[in-house]
Amino acid sequence: MSRSGNEEEEPVTKKRRVEHNQDIYNVEMQATNGNGSTQATNGDIDESLYSRQLYVLGHEAMRKMAASHILICGMGGLGVEVAKDIILGGVKSVTLQDHKQTTYQDLSSQFFLREADIGKNRAEASLPRLVELNEYVSTKCTTEPVSTDLVRNFNVVVLTDSSREEQLQIGDFCHENKIKLICANSLGVFGSIFCDLGEDFPVMDVNGEQVLSVMVSAISKDADGIVTCLDEKRHGFEDGDYVSFQEVKGMTELNGCAPRKIEVKGPYTFSIGDTSGLSDYSSGGIVTQVKMPTTVSFKSMRSALKDPEVIPTDFAKFEAPYQHHVCSFALAQFEKAHSRLPKPYNTQDIAAFLQLCGEANDTYSLGYEINEEICTQFANACAGQLVGVQAFIGGATAQEVMKACSGKFHPIKQWLYFDCTEIIPEGLKESDCEVTGSRYDGQILCLGRDLNAKIADQRWFVVGAGAIGCELLKNFAMMGVGHDKGMLTVTDMDTIERSNLNRQFLFRSWDVTKLKSDTACNAVKEMNPTINVTSHQNRVGPETEKIYTDSFFADLDGVANALDNVDARSYMDRRCVYYKLPLLESGTLGTKGNVQVVLPNITESYSSSQDPPEKTIPMCTLKNFPNAIEHTIQWARDQFEGLFTKGPENSHKFLSEPKFLEKQKSAGALVAILEGLKKDLGEDKPNNMSDCVRWARTLFEENFHNTIAQLLYNFPPDQKTSSGAPFWSGPKRCPAPVDFDPTDDSHLDFIIAAANLRAFNYSLPPCRDRPFFFETVKKIVVPTFVPRSGVKIAVTEAEAEAQNNDDDHCGDRAANLQEELTANIKELKSSIDIQVADFEKDDDSNFHMDFVTACSNVRASSYKISPANKHKTKLIAGKIIPAIATTTAVVAGLVTIEMYKIIQGLTNVEQYKNAFLNLALPFFAFSEPILAPKNKYYETEWTLWDRFDVKGDITLQELLDLFEREHKLEISMLSQGVCMLYAFFMPPDKRRERGAMKITEIVEAVTKKKLPSHKRALVLEICCNDAEGEDVDTPYINYSLP
Repeated sequence: MSRSGNEEEEPVTKKRRVEHNQDIYNVEMQATNGNGSTQATNGDIDESLYSRQLYVLGHEAMRKMAASHILICGMGGLGVEVAKDIILGGVKSVTLQDHKQTTYQDLSSQFFLREADIGKNRAEASLPRLVELNEYVSTKCTTEPVSTDLVRNFNVVVLTDSSREEQLQIGDFCHENKIKLICANSLGVFGSIFCDLGEDFPVMDVNGEQVLSVMVSAISKDADGIVTCLDEKRHGFEDGDYVSFQEVKGMTELNGCAPRKIEVKGPYTFSIGDTSGLSDYSSGGIVTQVKMPTTVSFKSMRSALKDPEVIPTDFAKFEAPYQHHVCSFALAQFEKAHSRLPKPYNTQDIAAFLQLCGEANDTYSLGYEINEEICTQFANACAGQLVGVQAFIGGATAQEVMKACSGKFHPIKQWLYFDCTEIIPEGLKESDCEVTGSRYDGQILCLGRDLNAKIADQRWFVVGAGAIGCELLKNFAMMGVGHDKGMLTVTDMDTIERSNLNRQFLFRSWDVTKLKSDTACNAVKEMNPTINVTSHQNRVGPETEKIYTDSFFADLDGVANALDNVDARSYMDRRCVYYKLPLLESGTLGTKGNVQVVLPNITESYSSSQDPPEKTIPMCTLKNFPNAIEHTIQWARDQFEGLFTKGPENSHKFLSEPKFLEKQKSAGALVAILEGLKKDLGEDKPNNMSDCVRWARTLFEENFHNTIAQLLYNFPPDQKTSSGAPFWSGPKRCPAPVDFDPTDDSHLDFIIAAANLRAFNYSLPPCRDRPFFFETVKKIVVPTFVPRSGVKIAVTEAEAEAQNNDDDHCGDRAANLQEELTANIKELKSSIDIQVADFEKDDDSNFHMDFVTACSNVRASSYKISPANKHKTKLIAGKIIPAIATTTAVVAGLVTIEMYKIIQGLTNVEQYKNAFLNLALPFFAFSEPILAPKNKYYETEWTLWDRFDVKGDITLQELLDLFEREHKLEISMLSQGVCMLYAFFMPPDKRRERGAMKITEIVEAVTKKKLPSHKRALVLEICCNDAEGEDVDTPYINYSLP
């Protein structure tokens, strides 16, 4: 059996053009359309590349970005981070400006510079590597000085390495000429962003959230009309929201009216203003939230300096941003006087800097009370470069650039200050921070040589080499994690797909189909050849514990998760708790991100809290009563699974596994499988594409006409419930049978996709000849359907469940079918080559998404639900997590900052920061990790990090006696994994028999497996009673094997 998967993609055609024009060194990488836009050759957005970002920004915002020209000044670590994220995002062009030459300090954080580039211009040296990030973005560089002439032709200007004088000069010009300006700074453990997007900047979508839509059950006719929604779902609206209406009966004036401002009255009610002049409400209606554009006004930098409007990043440091604002004035004056930054822990420089802070406060009438401790800290730790800070500030800055281009999301208004002073080691002296001419000088300036040496010996396990994994590996490489006696171990079982390239920046178009872990490790090894890094291709789970053994984990200093699913996260969390290792957990969802720090013996773990369960769609809603496009998409996805995955899989197993049918536990399930096999291997087996078209046409008739006709036969449009209310009301939408029309694109799309998938299942060649399908299908005549009486249709979830579990009268039917199929099995094996179509959403050539989209939309037309395009259908059917490079960079930067604290061995939980952020708002919230909850038996307190350590191998009775003797606890039940080893309710003979056996003997006897040779300990779960016979919660037993 073969399975469909990603077909090997050829590297994207590239064209380099190198021009030398005075001091402009221009290298562009263009797509085959050669216009430096995000659009593919058909003139639309390249969804195969940008799909995950499109779910964050939308097509309109992306098109605006694709017309924007960006200038980024300064190609240090911060500038290259901004450039990377913007180029990945897909603007029209990016021009890199820098006049500085590469130094060793740059190598601390500028990941696109190499030692061979020392002495070269930073922009020119970085350009070839930035060009490779996105074939659609025209990327150039210039070494000319920053001037008004340089910036005048750009839509957005970003200054990352400019003096205050230069910022003011360019700021005045940009404000006057309606050019958006963003100034970003990264100074050691400090960072800042300033935005001036003009006096009347339009914001089309303030928060980026999906619009809400609910069904209406009543609307009052009043001076302040009250809308009541169906009580199956809270409306979720807020005061001041605007809404529109459709499908309202009676009060039809509301349908398509101008958006109405609402006032929330309750979870199911809100007012919409005067409805007294409208018709009487009858029934129905859908109310939908409307995003109203707003305008944000910005001051120029010169004006904003004197009265700063600050976005808080850490509410625990409320005073710090304003002190850092004063420090920015002082730093500008210090640099102007000394042509350098203050030396760390230099007494004279500190005194001079504090004096300048006081003078700036007075000169500019800022009115702050100078906090000498904060200002001294600024002077001591502003000289270096830290990749974590630059990733945070750079990612946030890049998001502001995207806002400036598109009007999507609310911009920073106008200042953002950030610091991570907690990572500064205590007791540093000036001599500790002296540079030595190494690539880690930027880090040493901030954190000292001793911490730099500790970093070099660290051994960390990075689980996942996707978007966050790529960013973490880049950051760890710049830090020098494991570059001496340490090691970075990376595992990821996935291969690179084209859709990854938009945010997993270590991969290039020519890397598609290669292994992520290998490619990522090779890429960061180029960034820093001194690091030790090993790549694995393993899934983490019980099946790989023979690889990731006790000795493997014992050799680690920590784990950084970069995973995209809860199961793997939870597994690694349990491993870290068991081995008492620190864990850095993080994740993103569009513009939202979070970071969690798990500290051994101190904090709760990842699994201590859980997200709410994913909402499921009731079975009867899916099968018979959909009322939203999400319902029809899920139904279509289920159709795909049943028709092209499960069905062919059953056929293959029936032909290849002699005992396949015996494994079916339910008689009803067995009959369903056998009836499917009879059709798929007999009467419906195709010999050519025409047979597949006939099958697809029959499927269309059954799904969209016959089933609906039967439903309406059982429940006519005028059907009443037992209470006299209309059956087809509220969430139940009355459908209409769909008559097949080959001139309807969605109908023919369904036939083409279904027929090709059927052909794939039977190893027949595909066909994309649309006229062939049109001519073939219009000649097919299907039988006229007559509804049948006595057919039961589930109306409630309970009825649907009962129908699924109805196994009556299945036995004889199963036996007859099985006998019939088995008789022909030899002939079938020799004549059929079955292939299974595993659903793959990102391959546009495999017809998978074509089928789901067409199937969903035809069903939606039957129920009068607005259809969804392929892009939206892919999001829902593929359960895609929206993603964007900016959020990933910010989150990875915060993880890196927390790693510095763990490496130092800090144990005060107040020094650590869990984070939640939303770049769309923008919103940042930091909190100290939650302490592990304490439990208690007798007077002994314990947490999830505690356990009973018992050395084996001893008998069960010896274990029971040990607990009674040493802990005054009676073990009432003992289990290992899912196997019960001992229970108080076992028969006395069995208890005596097991009591005399060694623990390992009992485990092997119950599991019927020998213990693996790599196993060094067993986890034994226990239930215990105290001396009074009361149940008590206790830790588990860590049972060490001899």
